This record gives sequence, C-alpha cells and structure tokens, in this order.
Amino acid sequence: MKKNLPLAILSGLLLWIAWPPTSYTTFLLFVGLVPMLLAMENIIESTAIGKGKKIFNTTFLGFFIWNTLCIYWVYNSLKIIGPLIAAPITLIPYALGPLLMATACWLYYRLRLITNRALSLAALVCFWIGYEYLHQSWDLNFPWMTLGNGFAVSHQWIQWYEYTGVYGGTIWIWAVNILVFLLYIGLREAQTRQLRKRLVIAFSVILILPLGFSLYRYYSYKELVNPSNIVVVQPNIDPYDKEGTIPVSTQIATLTHLSDSVGQPNTEFFIWPETAIPEYIDENHILGSNHYAQVKQFLNKYRNGNVITGGETYRTYDTRVNKTASPMPNGGFWDHYSSAINIENSQKVQFYHKSRLVPGAESLPFGNALFFLKPVFEHLGGATGAYTVQDQPGVFYSQSGIGAAPVICFDSIWGAWVAKAANDGAQFIAIITNDGWWENTSGKDQHMDYAKLRAIETRRWVCRSANTGISAFINQRGDVVQHTKWWVKGALKQDINLNSNITFYAAHGDYLPKAGSILAVLGILFVAVKRKGSRA
Repeated sequence: MKKNLPLAILSGLLLWIAWPPTSYTTFLLFVGLVPMLLAMENIIESTAIGKGKKIFNTTFLGFFIWNTLCIYWVYNSLKIIGPLIAAPITLIPYALGPLLMATACWLYYRLRLITNRALSLAALVCFWIGYEYLHQSWDLNFPWMTLGNGFAVSHQWIQWYEYTGVYGGTIWIWAVNILVFLLYIGLREAQTRQLRKRLVIAFSVILILPLGFSLYRYYSYKELVNPSNIVVVQPNIDPYDKEGTIPVSTQIATLTHLSDSVGQPNTEFFIWPETAIPEYIDENHILGSNHYAQVKQFLNKYRNGNVITGGETYRTYDTRVNKTASPMPNGGFWDHYSSAINIENSQKVQFYHKSRLVPGAESLPFGNALFFLKPVFEHLGGATGAYTVQDQPGVFYSQSGIGAAPVICFDSIWGAWVAKAANDGAQFIAIITNDGWWENTSGKDQHMDYAKLRAIETRRWVCRSANTGISAFINQRGDVVQHTKWWVKGALKQDINLNSNITFYAAHGDYLPKAGSILAVLGILFVAVKRKGSRA
C-alpha cells in the first residue's frame, strides 16, 4: 500500500501539470494515468485484504489531487460568503468528481475478478465515459474536468473533434495510457515477443494516426469566405459593483462608448457580456424600458446592427401556470431568467434563457426530489434555484438572416448543447460571460481555452465577450485571432466568416458517451449478476 500511494499522487500531479492553461505539457496526458493503473495492478496482484476498498481510496486520492489543483479557483467565487463557510462547500466540486472517478476504477476491479485484464481495461474506459456523461447530465453537473478538455491548449492535435466531440479525446487518452501500461508491465511479466510487437504497433497507430490526421486537417482547413463584422466588448466592471453601486444607465453608456470606439457602418453584431444590463427586465414590457431605449438609441447609427447583451429578465403570471413559477412577495408568480437578449433596429426582441446552471449558486440540485426545500429558498428570496431554464438551445436571427448561437457562461462547457444550436441554424457562436468572480486565476484561462473546442466541434467562429475575463475571437480551427487582457477595459472588432455547414458532431451530438454509458450499464449488470451468483 505504501508504494501505491506515491503512484496515485504522481498520477494526480502529472495530470495537473498537463492540464490547461499550462502550455507545452499536454503530452503528459498520454502517460498521466499510467502510475494509477500500476497502483491498481499492484493491489490486484497483492495478497491484501479488502482490495476493492484500497483501490477506491488510492485512486480517489490521486484524482482528488488532480481536480483540486486544477479547479482551486472555485473557492474564490464562494469566499464572499465567508472563508469558514466557503471551505466545506468548496469540497463538493473538489471531491464529487474524484468520487465518481474512483467508482469507475472500483468497477474495473470488480470486473477484473470475473474476467480477463484486456476486457476489464476496455470496460474501464466505458465506466469512465459513463461517469463523465453522468457528470454533465445530472443536477450536480460539473463537466469541467472531462478528460477530453485537456487538449484545449493544444487544439492543433484534436481537429477531429468535429467528428467526436471531447469524448473522443477521453477515449484517446485512455487508449494510449493503457497501451503504455501494458508495455511497461510486460517488462516484469512473461510477455511473448509477438504480443509485445502487437502492443508497440497498436501504440504507434493509436498515437500517431489521430495526431497526423489532425495536423493535416489543421493545416489544410480553409474557411469559406462569408464575412460579417462583429464587435465584442469588455467593460471591465467589478462584478461586485454591478448591482447597486454603479447606475445601470452609466454601465450601458460605458458599453455603447466602447462599442462606438471600434464599430463600423457595416457592423452587424455588438456582443456585450453576461448581465451587462444588471437590472430586472420584464420581457412582456421591455419595449417600455428606459434601458432598452438607451440601447436602441445607440443602434440608430448602425442600420443592420444588433446588440446581444446579457441581462436578468422575468415573466409574471396571475396564477402558477407552470411548475417553475415562484410566488412573488406582493402576490402572483414569476419566472426569473439569466438571459441573453438580442435587440435590433426594429420592434423585435429575442430572448434566450441560460440552460446550464451552476449547481448550488444558480440551481437547486435534485429540485424535484428536494421539493420540500423550495419554500425555504423562496423565503430566503430565491437565492438558490431561482432561475428558470430553457430546454432547447437558442438561435438569434438578425434582420439580414444571420444566425447567432447565444451561449451564456457555463453553457459553453457543453459541446453537444452548442453543437445543437449550430445544427439549428447558428452560423457563429456568441459566448457571453462574467469570469471576474474567480479573480486572476487559471479558471478564467481554462474557460477561455474550452471555447476553442466549441469552435472545432462546430467549425464556427466564437465571439467571446467577458465582463472581467478574457474577450476574444476564435476562428474555425480553434485559433485565438484576437483577445483582450485580464482586467482591462476594451473592445475588439473582427471580420469573421459565417458557416452554415454542419459537422458530423453537430449532426449526431454525444453519440460516443451515450454508447459508452450503455456498455457501462451492461458491465455493471454483469458484475452484479456474477456477484449474486457467487453468493448463491
């Protein structure tokens, strides 16, 4: 056991060093899991009692180190509630992912007891894929540490994400690690020369073929010329000063001034960040809003101009017309949204409601099961679980027919969600976010890097407006063409190429994790049946 803990720790450290935003170390992803596999193999081959528990504890330690070192910045977004309270709450995202990862490894061990190593290792990949898909699908979703995200700083290597999404990267990492592991343990086992030759060939093919195809695709890819002038704005307003400290009209004036500083007569979209208009807006009466009038006045000089801006919106009802509506203090009910709003030179206004909410901060996990807690949060003013979501991605259409995918902050981590918008008609992706909560940490950089993956998966330009993070333009190959610096006020303009072609991934979505999850469930059932049969 003593020699296995250092191996698990080594795995955690290697994966951390390889993870974005660190440059030039991505290759460590191909060996980062090898020490963990060796630790599990040592335990399986030992005469120790309680091997399953030892494998779970050992792997949990390594994965906890990896996750905590990569997402340490989560604490920064919570510490405003008090350091003593924030610390235990922060342990949830730090530990939940590693718990699921360790469970996948424990299932691998259980299957290993009743079948051979090769089949068990293949099943381990399925168990892992199943965990990743679960962690993006349930109410405690946090797919930030999906293994395939690790290539975000080396996007030239994974141009084939347009076919597989990030889960193709997860499979690639596991496949290479498993082959390196098998080659290594062959040195201490009576491995035949023929088997070793097969492993070397498999390793070479699985490593070089995807890499070679990706580099060829990267350097040969040509965008179809279909230009549109876009402006992204970074107002750099402290997120803690947005509500109540700085008047909303002043904030809009800052946004319009920055937009005018680079806007052209042919600019078609001005993109402002998440909650750029930090005041509740009634969607049914937005045309009478002074803030709406201020934006409309700005647009007068841009004939084909549109403003995509973040804001908090709501709709009111006399009765509880749906399950999501919450009671208001003075009677009636409302749905409250974190929204993207498209304003143009007409009376038409389009809304998109943020759909991927941060568990705890923006949503009450397992709200149906924990329905009895809803009155508590309503009594507290709806601090948690207040936002209502949209069940389909949105597409904003300009008067000239251009389709834009509005993506709000956490939404941008879901590849299939963004790809669905492309499949529905979006010709570019507009990410609006507010990363200032994390301060000057790697969180803002990781969030920015992950946007490159969405560009490759959909072959769409990404136009990213961050309040206090990093605003940028990313082309269809995933290259960052322009970007602002952290905590700097500014605006960028870019002629992007619109794209209406649909990638394989945009058309088929997360087919890999769905198939992997089905195989994982079958594996779990097989283990359960065999275990029950052995006890009979």
